[in-house]
Amino acid sequence: MADSGSKFRIFKFLKIIICSLLITGLFLFTIASIRTFSLDVNAGLQLAHWEKTNNISLAIDHSQREQLLTHFKEAIRIPTVSFSETEINTTALLEFDRFLRKAFPTVFSSSLVHHELVANYSHLFWVKGSQPDLVPYILLAHIDVVPASESDGWEAPPFSAKEIDGFIYGRGTLDDKSSLMGILQALEYLLLKGYAPRRGFYIGLGHDEEVHGYKGAMNIVRILKQRGVQLSFVLDEGLAIIDGIFPGLEGPAALIGLSEKGQAIVKLSVSMPPGHSSVPPRETSIGILAAAVKRLEDNPMPRLFGYGPEGDTFEHLAHKFKFPMKFIMSNLWLFSPLLGRILETKSVSNAFVRTTTAVTLFNAGVKLNVIPSLAEAYVNLRIHSAQSLQEVLDIIKDTVRDQRVKVELINGFDPLPISPDDESAFGFQIIKKTVLDLFPSVTVAPGICVGNTDSRHFKDLTKNIYRFAPAWFKPGDTERFHGINERISMQNYEELVVFYFNLIQNCDIRKLPEPHSSVHEL
Repeated sequence: MADSGSKFRIFKFLKIIICSLLITGLFLFTIASIRTFSLDVNAGLQLAHWEKTNNISLAIDHSQREQLLTHFKEAIRIPTVSFSETEINTTALLEFDRFLRKAFPTVFSSSLVHHELVANYSHLFWVKGSQPDLVPYILLAHIDVVPASESDGWEAPPFSAKEIDGFIYGRGTLDDKSSLMGILQALEYLLLKGYAPRRGFYIGLGHDEEVHGYKGAMNIVRILKQRGVQLSFVLDEGLAIIDGIFPGLEGPAALIGLSEKGQAIVKLSVSMPPGHSSVPPRETSIGILAAAVKRLEDNPMPRLFGYGPEGDTFEHLAHKFKFPMKFIMSNLWLFSPLLGRILETKSVSNAFVRTTTAVTLFNAGVKLNVIPSLAEAYVNLRIHSAQSLQEVLDIIKDTVRDQRVKVELINGFDPLPISPDDESAFGFQIIKKTVLDLFPSVTVAPGICVGNTDSRHFKDLTKNIYRFAPAWFKPGDTERFHGINERISMQNYEELVVFYFNLIQNCDIRKLPEPHSSVHEL
């Protein structure tokens, strides 16, 4: 009898546990289902009543279109290449200065615009507003480009600005002369139409962004600090409109970068007495270093999906996916670990999941029959928003686990602060409205830049830094960025001009409307 009573209590206990698990599972599934069908983070202020402004419309006629494309092509043909911090094409930069003054005469002659050269080759414009109590903003772009050679396999010479099937090919068409020329062309059109802004703004054009911006952007920041300037927001290059890039995502999405990953260059080195290859030691400097590098590649940095702004990206895009991805992305509070595992299977999406590790240089050996005394490897790391530079260095040392391998930080910086994207974030909401007015079918979502821009130098002037330009990226286009056959469609360049034309006017409102949100808080 005692045994049967004991078995009955165990059975009853198990029954309670199973029922509790079923009820909990049903409860979680109900919450997740409600959230899936009710979550809409994209409505926001688009449904609110915006302050009325008398925006000027821009209808580009045939003659204007020919002229703006001619000017854009001229900009691409000037090879403003930055090879290194100490090697930049100053002759081309001076030519570009003369070109800008010729292409945009109204910008350089208007009484509303104050222009100054910074560090000889960069440009800072101040466009005076009629209401000085409105906090100004700054639009950034950069003049310099990375090197390019036709022998790499370009379909057209990289500084030819050749037209092929409606596209203009050339280095800088995406990075970043389209934004630079688009901003100035928009301002030229506005001034010609008699526009005078209510909210003053700056335009900053750096000449050395591709080699860290230490002379261009940093000197622009220094000048603004000396003048006591604080900014409402910063808009720089960074993310874009993607269409067909994410598998399963239905329709295009405009990603606005809220932050940038940090960066570190780490040198690993092994030093040993040299020797002759006929009497090799048990381990050589190359072998020891190769083993250390292999350990780094075999042990990636921890998965951190959901601890940075990348979680918001997928939540904003959730309604554009089909089941089951829609269900998963609408409920990252439950499925973040699962989605992180899915994303890390591809190199492009893996960059959003963790700090990435890339061995970019390996130097050793001086002669075929000599065992080298020194072996060096350089590792490029892009640091996730949830980690610090010091944490990454500690993980590297722990992973290498070999006292013979010297770990040395060459340079680096922490991830950039995450800018706000809520309904009180003036810069984000103005950019979002401008995108949706121009491209109503696009979904706008926050994102994170895996590369770095000049905007990182402006973090002391505002907490609101955004990285976006409305360039369209379709499958295969991401490889063109810093790669071969960089290009932009003529239609898309015209859209950039219209975007900045509208954005400048949209910034003239005094404040954002009251929120009209349908974000579900489950």
